[in-house]
Amino acid sequence: MKNAVHASSSHQTHRPNPLWRRKHVTAIRLVLCFFSVTTATVSVWFFQREEAGSNLIWGANALLLAYLLLAPRWRWPAYFTAGMTAMIVGSALIDESWKTNLVYNALNLIEVMIGAFLLRRRSTQLPRFTDGKYLVRFIGYAVLAGPIVSGSILALIMAIWRHAPPLKSLTDWVIGDGLGAAIVVPTFVAIFQTRFRNLSLKRHWFYPFVLVVMTVAAFSQDQTPFLLLILPFLVLVLMRLGLGFAALSTLVIAAIASWFTFRGSGPFAMSESVDAVRSSIQLQFFVACCIFMIYIVSVILEERSGIEQRLQHIASIHALVTENSRDVIMLADLDGRRTYVSPAIEGMKGWRPEELIDRKISELAHPDDRAKVEDTIRGLRPGSEDAMIEYRSQNRKGEYSWVEASLRMFRDTKTGIPSGILSLVRDITERKHHEELLLKANQTLEELAIADALTGVANRRRFDECLAHEWSRSARLQKPLSMLLIDADSFKQLNDSIGHLAGDRCLKRIAEAAMEAATRPGDVVARFGGDEFVVILPNTDNLGAAEVGRQIRANLYRRNATLNGNPEGLMTISVGCATVIPKPEEQSTILIQIADEALYIAKRTGRDRLCTIPPESTLPQSKLNDLS
Repeated sequence: MKNAVHASSSHQTHRPNPLWRRKHVTAIRLVLCFFSVTTATVSVWFFQREEAGSNLIWGANALLLAYLLLAPRWRWPAYFTAGMTAMIVGSALIDESWKTNLVYNALNLIEVMIGAFLLRRRSTQLPRFTDGKYLVRFIGYAVLAGPIVSGSILALIMAIWRHAPPLKSLTDWVIGDGLGAAIVVPTFVAIFQTRFRNLSLKRHWFYPFVLVVMTVAAFSQDQTPFLLLILPFLVLVLMRLGLGFAALSTLVIAAIASWFTFRGSGPFAMSESVDAVRSSIQLQFFVACCIFMIYIVSVILEERSGIEQRLQHIASIHALVTENSRDVIMLADLDGRRTYVSPAIEGMKGWRPEELIDRKISELAHPDDRAKVEDTIRGLRPGSEDAMIEYRSQNRKGEYSWVEASLRMFRDTKTGIPSGILSLVRDITERKHHEELLLKANQTLEELAIADALTGVANRRRFDECLAHEWSRSARLQKPLSMLLIDADSFKQLNDSIGHLAGDRCLKRIAEAAMEAATRPGDVVARFGGDEFVVILPNTDNLGAAEVGRQIRANLYRRNATLNGNPEGLMTISVGCATVIPKPEEQSTILIQIADEALYIAKRTGRDRLCTIPPESTLPQSKLNDLS
């Protein structure tokens, strides 16, 4: 066991430390920059020596520019130093004139500085070749401006130094360095930005393998046109493994193509009509087209990926809203037939969403509310944009509960034609319950406001309202309106002898007797004041009113008889009865005056009786009837 632990510890000790790599990552990149630029410099001079006047795809200046575009600007002096040193060392490794090497290396650095400073104006601005604007700037600055400036200087130097044609020197430099920048910079930027930890390589290794085979087959001979087969497999590598692997594959294509081309094989090989320079340019143009193609496809894939991410974001928001909203979200066609139901319906009504698809909204409405729901849905078609409706809806158990639905018609985004209905449904059962309680409370308050607190009959305010209403209606219809004015006989003396509580009980018995007699819907019994009560009898003639008055007195006698000699049973009442047929120009107080006069006569003639004044009578006593 100890040996095993020791072996494990020893194994862990020899593992690379990620912290160490992060600490020295800049130094590692500078070393890689030095060796890669040195290799590119040696390779360029080597191929120029092997094939006179030819230009290799890999440019040392373009490789250094790729490093600078990805590095922070405050580290550029270190990268410039590494790149310049690499070019000097690379030039020293080949046996060439130091003056020539100095001129070419200086021009390369000028070209790199122009492209770097113009493309990387801000330290946080990283290269983005899938962006059309950045790609135009790259072509303008790195592919054209840098090579043209440095090429112009070279043309002037070569014209003075070696009497070479200036235009040819400028053209060769611009074409070679411009194509090199167009190929190398995007390729190595894509490679440097890729970590190459893509596990998909284990599953999709077949595509890079076939790509290499096709490249060898295309450039090892020029009889069969295998060249076009390279492009679709390069796209497959891009789609399956990403831009970094596609750029790396392009370098492999360039290496294989260069190897066969400079040995006289393949579609770009030298012939009687094609010299080394033209052959090299054709090869570079093909590789540049490959790079351009993978970046164009990358732009399309990136846009597609952006659309998919936006759609996923929208879908996640939709799911978040629909799955967590207490309100039910429904979509229906213009006939009210559901096409979508959110999951909230299961918590609200017990239905599963799929059970309600293709069923009309009104189908689950209460039979009494179904017509209202259908009318509301039909009302959205002529042009009304939205509506609000409350109705009772059935749950899965068959029970009904109140819901509130907010309906809104939505239109097709392209044609503007109405295409469906959006419905937001919420349960308002609890709210309806509280509304009913509030309504009952308001009714109770209203009843308390118009009822006498002691007897429970209407109070004086309610009496005035009812009299005004019945007077107006009777005047309009020319129907008789009768009134009974009731007064407790000798109530003050009785109240003093039996007490106020007993007196209150007497008043309650009078009110109960009146309520028992005046039972028609329009009859109103009210407390007129103190020990006086009044009864309004609409559409009642004098004889009918007198009969109600007699019934009130009889009801009171019966209640008094149950008291068995109690002094409260001695309570009697006097009733004044009056009937008029109202005229529009008269006031309702006339009826009160007539009833009061009849009550006064009843009191004066001995109390405990009913006196009436017929509608055709005036106030003279000769026309009064004593109906005791």
